[in-house]
Amino acid sequence: MAASEELYTKCARVWIPDVEEVWKSAELTKDYKSGDVSLQLMLEDGKNIEHKLDPKTKNLPYLRNPDILVGENDLTALSYLHEPAVLHNLKVRFIDSKLIYTYCGIVLVAINPYETLPIYGTDIINAYSGQNMGDMDPHIFAVAEEAYKQMARDERNQSIIVSGESGAGKTVSAKYAMRYFATVSGSASEANVEEKVLASNPIMEAIGNAKTTRNDNSSRFGKYIEIGFDNRYRIIGANMRTYLLEKSRVVFQADEERNYHIFYQLCASAHLPEFKALKLSSANDFLYTRQGRSPVIDGVDDTKELCTTRNAFSLLGINESYQMGLFQVLAAILHLGNVEIKDRDADSSVIPPNNRHLMAFCELVGVTYQDMSQWLCHRKLKTATETYIKPLPRLQATNARDALSKHIYAKLFNWIVEHVNKALVTNVKQHSFIGVLDIYGFETFEINSFEQFCINYANEKLQQQFNMHVFKLEQEEYMKEQIPWTLIDFYDNQPCINLIEAKMGILDLLDEECRMPKGSDDSWAQKLYNTHLKTCSLFEKPRMSNRAFIIQHFADKVEYQCDGFLEKNKDTVNEEQINVMKASKKFDLLVELFQDEEKATSPTGQVQGTGGRTRLSIKPDKSRDTSSKEHKKTVGCQFRNSLQKLMDTLNATTPHYVRCIKPNDFKLAFSFDPKRAVQQLRACGVLETIRISAAGFPSRWTYQEFFSRYRVLMKQKDVLADKKLTCKNVLEKLVQDQDKYQFGKTKIFFRAGQVAYLEKLRADKLRAACIRIQKTIRCWLARKKYLRKRSAAITIQRFTRGYQARCLAKFLRRTQAATIIQKYQRMYVERKRYKQKQAAALAMQTILRAYMARQKYQALLREHKAVIIQKHIRGWLARCWYKRCLEAIVYLQCCIRRMRAKRELKKLKIEARSVEHFKKLNKGMENKIMQLQRKIDEQSKENRLVNERLVGLESSYTVESERMRGELNRLRGVEEDAKNKANQVSSLLEELERLKKELSATQQEKKTIEDWAQSYRDEMEKMVAELKHQNGLLKKEKDDLNRLIQEQSQQMTEKMTRAIAEETQQLETDLNEERSRYQNLLSEHLRLEEKYDDLKEEMALSSNVSKPGHRRTDSTHSSNESEYTYNSEYAELEDGTRGREDVTRGIDTSLTLKLQKRVTELEQDKQLLRNELENREEQLQRASAMARGAELEYESLKRQELESENKKLKHDLEEMRKSLLGNAATGAGAPGSPAYKVLLEQLNASCEELEVRKEEVLILRSQLVSQKEAMHHKDEKETMTEPSVYKDDVSKLKDDEVKQAYVGLKDTNRSPRFMRQQLEVSDLLSRLRSAAPDLRKLNEDGELWLVNQGLKETIRLLEHQLQTQRRTYDNEVESLRSELQNVKEENNRQQQLLAQNLQLPPEARIEASLQHEITRLTNENLELMADDPTASREARVVILRRMVDLMEQLEKQDRTIRKLKKQLKVYSKRIGEMGAGQTEGQTSPGQMVDEPIHPVNIPRREKDFQGMLEYKKEDEMKLVKNLILELKPRGVAVNLIPGLPAYILFMCLRHADYVNDDQKVRTLLTSTINSIKKILKKRGDDFETVSFWLANTCRFLHCLKQYSGDEQFMKHNTSRQNEHCLSNFDLAEYRQVISDLAIQIYQQLIKCMENILQPMIVSGMLEHETIQGVSGVKPTGLRKRTSSIADEGTYTLDSILRQLSAFHSTMCQHGTDPELIKQVVKQQFYIIGAVTLNNLLLRKDMCSWSKGMQIRYNVSQLEEWLRDKGLMTCGAKETLEPLIQAAQLLQVKKKTDEDAEAICSMCHALTTSQIVKVLNLYTPVNEFEERVSVAFIRTIQTRLRDRCESPQLLMDTKMIYPVTFPFNPSCLALETIQIPSSLNLAFLTRV
Repeated sequence: MAASEELYTKCARVWIPDVEEVWKSAELTKDYKSGDVSLQLMLEDGKNIEHKLDPKTKNLPYLRNPDILVGENDLTALSYLHEPAVLHNLKVRFIDSKLIYTYCGIVLVAINPYETLPIYGTDIINAYSGQNMGDMDPHIFAVAEEAYKQMARDERNQSIIVSGESGAGKTVSAKYAMRYFATVSGSASEANVEEKVLASNPIMEAIGNAKTTRNDNSSRFGKYIEIGFDNRYRIIGANMRTYLLEKSRVVFQADEERNYHIFYQLCASAHLPEFKALKLSSANDFLYTRQGRSPVIDGVDDTKELCTTRNAFSLLGINESYQMGLFQVLAAILHLGNVEIKDRDADSSVIPPNNRHLMAFCELVGVTYQDMSQWLCHRKLKTATETYIKPLPRLQATNARDALSKHIYAKLFNWIVEHVNKALVTNVKQHSFIGVLDIYGFETFEINSFEQFCINYANEKLQQQFNMHVFKLEQEEYMKEQIPWTLIDFYDNQPCINLIEAKMGILDLLDEECRMPKGSDDSWAQKLYNTHLKTCSLFEKPRMSNRAFIIQHFADKVEYQCDGFLEKNKDTVNEEQINVMKASKKFDLLVELFQDEEKATSPTGQVQGTGGRTRLSIKPDKSRDTSSKEHKKTVGCQFRNSLQKLMDTLNATTPHYVRCIKPNDFKLAFSFDPKRAVQQLRACGVLETIRISAAGFPSRWTYQEFFSRYRVLMKQKDVLADKKLTCKNVLEKLVQDQDKYQFGKTKIFFRAGQVAYLEKLRADKLRAACIRIQKTIRCWLARKKYLRKRSAAITIQRFTRGYQARCLAKFLRRTQAATIIQKYQRMYVERKRYKQKQAAALAMQTILRAYMARQKYQALLREHKAVIIQKHIRGWLARCWYKRCLEAIVYLQCCIRRMRAKRELKKLKIEARSVEHFKKLNKGMENKIMQLQRKIDEQSKENRLVNERLVGLESSYTVESERMRGELNRLRGVEEDAKNKANQVSSLLEELERLKKELSATQQEKKTIEDWAQSYRDEMEKMVAELKHQNGLLKKEKDDLNRLIQEQSQQMTEKMTRAIAEETQQLETDLNEERSRYQNLLSEHLRLEEKYDDLKEEMALSSNVSKPGHRRTDSTHSSNESEYTYNSEYAELEDGTRGREDVTRGIDTSLTLKLQKRVTELEQDKQLLRNELENREEQLQRASAMARGAELEYESLKRQELESENKKLKHDLEEMRKSLLGNAATGAGAPGSPAYKVLLEQLNASCEELEVRKEEVLILRSQLVSQKEAMHHKDEKETMTEPSVYKDDVSKLKDDEVKQAYVGLKDTNRSPRFMRQQLEVSDLLSRLRSAAPDLRKLNEDGELWLVNQGLKETIRLLEHQLQTQRRTYDNEVESLRSELQNVKEENNRQQQLLAQNLQLPPEARIEASLQHEITRLTNENLELMADDPTASREARVVILRRMVDLMEQLEKQDRTIRKLKKQLKVYSKRIGEMGAGQTEGQTSPGQMVDEPIHPVNIPRREKDFQGMLEYKKEDEMKLVKNLILELKPRGVAVNLIPGLPAYILFMCLRHADYVNDDQKVRTLLTSTINSIKKILKKRGDDFETVSFWLANTCRFLHCLKQYSGDEQFMKHNTSRQNEHCLSNFDLAEYRQVISDLAIQIYQQLIKCMENILQPMIVSGMLEHETIQGVSGVKPTGLRKRTSSIADEGTYTLDSILRQLSAFHSTMCQHGTDPELIKQVVKQQFYIIGAVTLNNLLLRKDMCSWSKGMQIRYNVSQLEEWLRDKGLMTCGAKETLEPLIQAAQLLQVKKKTDEDAEAICSMCHALTTSQIVKVLNLYTPVNEFEERVSVAFIRTIQTRLRDRCESPQLLMDTKMIYPVTFPFNPSCLALETIQIPSSLNLAFLTRV
């Protein structure tokens, strides 16, 4: 039975056989009881079936593993080990998780994805390097790493056996394994052996691989590559062995197949010029390349592939001539295949004459056409007495031609393999090797021949070796754990091997039949039947054939067809054809291929032979010494011998197995065919491994892992201190059958299915606990909900009842109020009705009476008004006619205007499309509205006037009416009189009627006017409303436009801001990339430098002879030797001469080249000057006269200067006297007084004049003397030849040039007298324009001549002014003589003081000058106070102010002087040493004073310590040794101030700068840099040492900046620190060198930290369970991973935090800059995050919900550490963002589209490949979790498709952020530093 019967309960899942899917999953719907003959099952599609059990075996179907075990990395971790479980696990990993590698015990199963995967990069190799095989996900790199590690650990050779069907990926797997070795090991020499090993792959693929129906790049031969390693396990070479090349493919290919790649590569490159001689064309033109009818492979460029092949040949040392020779042979084979052989008769054949392909063949191989055509159609038969030449029929001739082609190709193949091996062999002794076997897998086709027989024979041997190895490992495991075991029954295929290779076996009978004269395939088949049919059960005969046989192999039965076995085994070729090939006279390579006894030719060397032809050198071929014997061996015998050698090699090594599986036959990416997969699993031995494992105890747990996983099954009383005893007690309770498990020393061993049983118990226990928790929670929630509802109901009831009571009271009140209201309402209605009736009666009476009176009155007026009405009616009719005419005219005008308006409106609509026109229209509409408003106001005004007129009319009418009434009353009164006056009645009646008519007309007119006014008012109001509405719409549209413009403006602003931010970020990124690139170049330079030093040391060790009399210390060159600094190599000085030579040798290379160029120019100039001097020796007399004249002019100039100075001094003295006499107060000498100001101004003027006179006037004097002398000689010489040239040159000068020359002249002569008496520019120009014709050109640009002429003009003007003023000066000379004498003495004292100050250091110079000036001015002030106290007080103020200005000016002058001195000394020294003489103008100002300097005693305060250390030159090495090489960082960091070595070195450097010794500065800096490099090279793996020297190097760099004198670095200095600045040398270049050194130290520090942290990260961040019990341990199978339980020696998160704290405290103790510490911590956290994420992406067991929670907790602990250290702002947290997002990705929901959207927005720091990888790897740890569906992953990929990112899967753990060193000035004063005696620096002297 497959498992215990008690497991077959309802809902249990099983596997049942299926025709299509091989195995199908089903679920039991009814419990199984013993004795049942069938099982009630339900398939996954819901269909119910009845599964019949086998009545004989009663075997139950296989049980399915729990879901949490599905998808495991190791198949042996499955609880149920059987074929369906293996198949399903592989399918889930391959289809759902896109994982192509799976472990099966010691076997790596590799499924070909038929798709390029990004899992073979260098980052993946680095991730697997150094890892245990079980710690990472399955990979070919893991197998390679295990082999490499076992080779180094066990000192035993290794083998990697890669097998599988054609198209399964064997070649690619072998290639990746070799790439891994080449990457992780490197080579032991500079020959790049690893590159050569990899370069052999394209060569072997070109000549040995071909396209088949199953594979586009199928290896048609087997190969075993031995990669050799030295004792340091670096690649030193390789060797290749090949097996059973498929030669028949050269002449025949099946449909959809190709010949070997090299033929198609040559045909595709036939257009190249170098291949024209091969006479090739398309592959469809040759028989050997067109038979498969598939000459092109999709996605493969044969031309590029040939370039790759040729490059590989070149890399392996096969030169171009040999390559062309190989291509000639290959082209000849193609032409030979196209040779057409025709029938001559039935028994003979013939080749038509002048066959172009045969001619091409003969031309390429160098043989004669007649011989080749002869022996292609004939053969020679030898008997004992005679030799016959027999013609061949066409079929046999064609076979002979094809045999020759195959033979040539086989020879060529072997030759290439041989020379590849020669190229891969080195002289270094091989210590060990790793072999990679790429060999064909088990093959079975419809027709199987000799090739399949040999392949299956090899697989039988390999399977036997594999079975024995697996059995051996199982046995060793049991014995190691002391488990009682019984012999495991496994399939032994030794009988099958004996059937093939034993005596009288198949191969033996085949060789015997080949030796028979008339042997045939039929006779051999009969011998097989007779020998083995009845004696061997593994041999069978087909029922329907007598020419075939069947062998029962370990994988399957295979039927072999006997046809062709003998011919292929013999592998014969016509000997005469071979002789013809050997007789080639033009092609040496062909001769070498076929003449085995002769010497072999080297592929790289060639010598000149006789006859004008190039012959290749010949070497013996030892492998072919026994060719005569080997030639007699059959192919089967040779293959058996080579296979036996291979097996001996494999048995002597530790094997590692890679089984390649082909998932489908159609090369579809990630498509899985179960039938094909099962066939290959059975054939490659994977299922055999499973069977062997399942026969014993396949599941193995350590006691700690078992306790951690199944702690939930234990009660508290069961848990003991001894976990081993606890596990035993629990297992005895849980599993009753003692045979189901065994207890080993460190592990518990379980039978198959027991882990699933325990998992079921655990899941049931957890499910029961979950149900109980759910029950309690649901009860609590329900009760809480009930109480909440009850409280709500009571509250609702209370409020409802109160509401109802209030409603009742309100109703009662309303009813009572309604009754009262009804009473009063009824009373009111009745009273109102009565009053209405009464009022109506009275009104009716009044109206009736009034009506009667009006009727009478109207009758009187009607007649009177009739005439008036007629008049008005007629006028009205006339007006109506006029109005109608006017309206018609107006209407006609309106129509015309409307037509024009429509046209205008159409134009306006076109224009209104633009926003600007709309704005104009809007503006126009606003104007129109304003006009309409104004018009409305005017019409309102008119309306008011009309209303006023109407009111006037009404008032007049009223008056008239009153008058008429009065008249009427009067008429009534005199009615009696009217009767009497009958004549007057008619007139009165007419008048009355007229008045009535007028009144009626007036009323009608009034009504008409009122109606018109009302209608006009309504129309205006309507129009105003419409205009207001339109205006509102326009305003709204305007507001919308404004808002839209503002929004667009805001969007543009935001867009610009965002663009600027992105651009800024991009620039910062580019800067960081550039900085990183520069620092990577520095690290690469350092690596090459160290490599160079190592090579020098090796050469020094190998060479014991040293040069006598000269000792030199080796040092490492500076990192930027050619750009920034002098050469860092220096020698120990033994004498002055050698020292000068070394210093000269130490000059910067670039400076040396410049100086050499300058020296050459100077030498040329010197030679020209020497020649010119020889030509001018005769003119010395005339030159002396001019020199005397120049001296007289100079004396006159000097006298004028002194007189001018005297006048100025006298003037100043008078001003001082006036100032002192002007104020006689007692406090006149106080600061701020006028006297003080005057004195200070005089002091400043005196100092300026002194400096000007000394530094410029006197310099000008010497220059004038020399220049005038030279000008005189030159003038006299050139006047005779070109008298008019210079006048023309002067006339051509521009005004600007003359002005510029004149300004320069004024700057040169800055005497106060010159400043007051300036020469007008116009005068100078006029004089220069009218220069005499004898002007001379002093140099090329005429500057010296211009200066001389300007000086002469100035002197003449000064002399003229002196003559005019001398008369006035003579009267004052006597009175001022005494004062002049005093001034001269004071002047001399000033000169003396200046000379003394120039010899002092800058700080003492300023103090001495101030002290002297204060003393002098005090004495003068005391003298002046006697005369005028007020002037004295003012003088003090002046003096103080002048003192402040003087100090500032002195500081500026000192800085300028220091810079100029440094430049002058450096370049003058270089030029002086190379032969350029010093000019007189370079004399220092202190040496040009003619007057004698008398010493003056100046009081000076005592000097303090200046913060400098002095040492002797011979003590420099002692200083470096004690301070750098032998210094203990720990003692300095604990007991002394941080950065003390840097301070001491800088103080020594300051003294060297103070004494102006550039050689000392250079040697000190160079030796310091080299010593730091030396100590880092020696102790570079010590973090404390590297951190100490990083801190000191940075401090030394900061000191060089802080005390450099640059303003930008002096902002935070104290005044005392500013005094300590360097005075003579600018060390900016050395600062760059030291900065580069600091970068190198920083990178070394990061590497050191990485080496320390690397082993801790994975264990502490991933494997260790910081929160215990969250994630249980899953079964891991045969390859155990590192346990997540914290054992002794296991790194935890606390280990990482402690190490980080140790790093931080060490750097703080060493005084590392805080900003630099932040950068280091950021790099540390990046390494932690990158390594953790990379391992997470490569470990399927780590991708679970619980592990995500563990990671997030660990990250929070790291953030807490940052918070405690105050480093949250250093950017370290951001480097963990990818890891944080990966942990969140493990914990979020992964089902719906909303979840996908959330994941896409959340994981912005992860790439798409990383997100998909995590989702594919996500593995539930418990049954309550669910896997990520494939559809969800597809949704994620679709949403992330538009991301622009790198496709790289892993993070670059070697990436180092670019480091910067922000300036950090020190507040420590140098003079306060004390040197402890423990440093042994007593030879240093404080200055």
